[in-house]
Amino acid sequence: MEDKDDKDKDDILVKNIHIDDKRRIIHIKLIFFENGCFIIISENSNRIGSVTMASSISNKVTSAIVIPSKFDSIFIKSIAQRISLMLNGICLVSLHIKTPLDVRSMKTIMGEILNMISTRAEKDAKR
Repeated sequence: MEDKDDKDKDDILVKNIHIDDKRRIIHIKLIFFENGCFIIISENSNRIGSVTMASSISNKVTSAIVIPSKFDSIFIKSIAQRISLMLNGICLVSLHIKTPLDVRSMKTIMGEILNMISTRAEKDAKR
């Protein structure tokens, strides 16, 4: 019998990645729910920053900015929309960074998030 607390642990994935030649540490936290997920991306700390929401129903995506971002708002919106389509649900993305990201860093972060989502999907398929 599976303990409820063990299942809750499976619903959170955390990863730290180094970008910009290892000078910046980006913390990525994914919290999964039955109808979507919350993705928190923060630099060198555990903070909530700007927030964008996307919702997907039948391959149609609607998105809204909840808390505006100083930098990289298109990046946040693209993550929210892509993940909401993958999960066919709601995706909230929070981004807290000190300086703008370059394209290479954005690709690295997006790749890590997609890997984390696919890891989660593989675990769900085995259950």
